[in-house]
Amino acid sequence: MSQNNNRPRAGSLYEKSTVINVSKTGRIISSAAGASLLYLGVANLKQSPLGSLGRILVGGYLLYRGLSGNCPITAAIEDEQRPKHARAVNIRTSLIVDRPRSEVFAYWRQLGNLPLFMAHLHDVEVLDAKHSHWTIKLAGNMTLEWDAEITEDKPGEELSWRSLEGAEIANAGKVRFRDTENGGTELLVTFSYRPPAGFMGATLARLMNPAFAQLVRHDIKRFKQHLEGTPVADNTAHG
Repeated sequence: MSQNNNRPRAGSLYEKSTVINVSKTGRIISSAAGASLLYLGVANLKQSPLGSLGRILVGGYLLYRGLSGNCPITAAIEDEQRPKHARAVNIRTSLIVDRPRSEVFAYWRQLGNLPLFMAHLHDVEVLDAKHSHWTIKLAGNMTLEWDAEITEDKPGEELSWRSLEGAEIANAGKVRFRDTENGGTELLVTFSYRPPAGFMGATLARLMNPAFAQLVRHDIKRFKQHLEGTPVADNTAHG
């Protein structure tokens, strides 16, 4: 009889729950998605008990996955899945700011201003006319950083950017600026990101997309309030 069969074992559940099997990128995504879903679930518990309970359960699992680095689901199916090319996720929103188009564009073009109204952004360091370094701080003192470049810069009309090769999560953004009849500016905003390849990357993208979309829309609303000088209400959950 093999000696391996005589070794004491804690059981498969314990073994699967103590293995660090989540990459750094996976832990960052899980922590961000889990924290967002938990917040939204608790904030909307009275209005939508059933849906909020689902968010809380999924958010708790994702937060555990991110902070512990362990994913029991991955441990159970790791030999059945192969990495696949993940589809990009696009989030679109729009709004009207009661300020001239040139002023609105100029403010957004100064990328260092973005953390002033984007709650999920910690810092954008401008490196030169086209390049910048972005930092997001997440739960558990984890950070997500990447370098980006401006790909389209049409003053007063359009500003586009994208992360450079090697970013942990490939992402991009585009803002188009249009005049309104009353002298204001309409912004058409698109944010895109591509989750890591593989089963869990695609699954996490589906889970975090609604929460991330709501955060993006709230950030854009904060931009309007910030530029117009009106008080910014803390109503992320109701965005």
